[in-house]
Amino acid sequence: MGSIVRSGPQMCKKMTHDIPKNKDIVILELGAGDGAITDYILHRMSNKSLLIVFEINSEMVETLNRKYSDQKERLIIINDGAQKLETHLEKLNISQVDMIISAIPFIALPEEIMHAVLKVSKKVLKIKGIFIQMHYTLQLKHIYKTLFGNISTSFVALNIPPGYVFKCIKEE
Repeated sequence: MGSIVRSGPQMCKKMTHDIPKNKDIVILELGAGDGAITDYILHRMSNKSLLIVFEINSEMVETLNRKYSDQKERLIIINDGAQKLETHLEKLNISQVDMIISAIPFIALPEEIMHAVLKVSKKVLKIKGIFIQMHYTLQLKHIYKTLFGNISTSFVALNIPPGYVFKCIKEE
């Protein structure tokens, strides 16, 4: 987990704001934890959209499977690291996704894992696809700017702790 407190409503709303309600899309959620943001994604996405969740913590995966047992048509939960997402997408016969929403605490991970996740995320994201990342600091902002070529940043004050949402659109 990236924080000792789960993401609050304002952070979750900001993270999921760009999900189209009336368009069927494929969304990846990286680092779902106990499902705080997952709740908002499922509520916002269309009934025919698909959410694929990656969570490395097996206890959290058990919690997610129990919590969302009635969502099997719209939700796939994968207990693995996000750096392996391309392999799992291939098994699902999915080559590209429309949106990636990530709460992975990159600041606390080894750099090589962070770079591997971001590189494969960009690779599987469709052109004009959106990558959204939550952070509690602006320290890594330059990495997203370098990788995606663009970034918009929003500050979410009403969260414990306050944080930032980075939004990147894949241009090439």
